Amino acid sequence: MFTHKISKLPKNTVAIDIKIPKEEIIKASEKAFIKLQGELAVEGFRKGKVPKDLAKKHIAKESIYEEMLKNLLPDIYNQILKKENLKPITNPKISLNKAKENEDWELKIELAEKPILKLSDYRKIVADVKAGEKKNEIWTPGKDKAKVEENAEVKSQRLLNLVLAGIFDATQFEISDLIVDEEIERRLVKLVDDVQKLGLTMEAYLKSKNLTQGKLKEQYRKEVDSIYKADFVLNEIADLEKIQVEEKDLQALFANIKDEKEKQAAQNNAYFYAGLMRKQKTLDFLIGL
Repeated sequence: MFTHKISKLPKNTVAIDIKIPKEEIIKASEKAFIKLQGELAVEGFRKGKVPKDLAKKHIAKESIYEEMLKNLLPDIYNQILKKENLKPITNPKISLNKAKENEDWELKIELAEKPILKLSDYRKIVADVKAGEKKNEIWTPGKDKAKVEENAEVKSQRLLNLVLAGIFDATQFEISDLIVDEEIERRLVKLVDDVQKLGLTMEAYLKSKNLTQGKLKEQYRKEVDSIYKADFVLNEIADLEKIQVEEKDLQALFANIKDEKEKQAAQNNAYFYAGLMRKQKTLDFLIGL
């Protein structure tokens, strides 16, 4: 049976040090070998009928260990999550610290939990912002009346920006680097793919934008950190105010999509659209306070 130790790290990050006894490693390795042997095809033998001694020559130890961990780790990970009451919001980051044959194995799993927010008094912030805007709207001789009488859409967007800036500035919390790094990596992979489709190299692209890879990552880090902080704050407000998206809300959205393929794609991704609608409802709620 494996043993584990939990360490709470800064920014709502958790490290789990795990030791797996060599007996369990051997047993799991044998099971992994049998599975790979069953999938092996060698000239002169049907698939799955290759003798054990011959199969050992064709199956690399690395492949056996990879298959073993693929089968072993999910169960260990889920047991630890249940026992320690951990609720990760990212994929685990796994590092092998010790993996020698006929010895105990040691590995580390790092995960990120939802940040703990000390939410600001958002109702007061909205009231203060609206009071300030109302004061600015009062026209006095010498003021440019055209600027005062701006259209409702511009006025509403400016009000929302001021409200959100006030709430975000007054709500202090930290997001795990694991969350931010995961999104940065996703963005970089997509960017490389997009750049290659244009027939460019990353070096040429970065040069055209007057960027280095380090500057690009830092730019992404600021953007991602800002986006995630906004999401966490708005979700927290939505939870407190019991803001929900109902089935009829989604159906009304899908009904407005005329193209059947686009509609089906949206319906298959209903969870994503429910999240967007909940965020919009939360923004509308704040402006309506």
